[in-house]
Amino acid sequence: MADPVATCSSCGTRNRVPQVSSGRPRCAECQADLPWLVEAGDDDFERAVDTRRLVLVDLWAPWCGPCRMVAPILEIMAAEFAGRLKVVKVNVDESPRTAQRYQAMSIPMLLFLRDGDLVDTIVGAQPEPTMRQAVLAHL
Repeated sequence: MADPVATCSSCGTRNRVPQVSSGRPRCAECQADLPWLVEAGDDDFERAVDTRRLVLVDLWAPWCGPCRMVAPILEIMAAEFAGRLKVVKVNVDESPRTAQRYQAMSIPMLLFLRDGDLVDTIVGAQPEPTMRQAVLAHL
């Protein structure tokens, strides 16, 4: 899977954002923090969430209407909290082991991980202010 590309909000430069990194993604041109939103599956999930940043995992499926409602909010959160938050999207249809590991019976299911440990879970689509408050509570 190719690394996603993010446009720097400071200078407009397009940058590849690594799925796995020990630091945080920064713009190659101006060094501003970039939104860190990546996809992961069963085979690379552990590496994707291995960071000291707060990780917000979105367990979702393409056929799920509420999941599609949450997706743009997660993009906003990744940009707003660039440098402090990593968003990892996991398609439960393609990654059943990860979904089973976290007992995802309903989606969307949002997991907050810190240093690989689960610290909070939100089940169901939530409005943007509620999701923002949840992120702020864990930063």
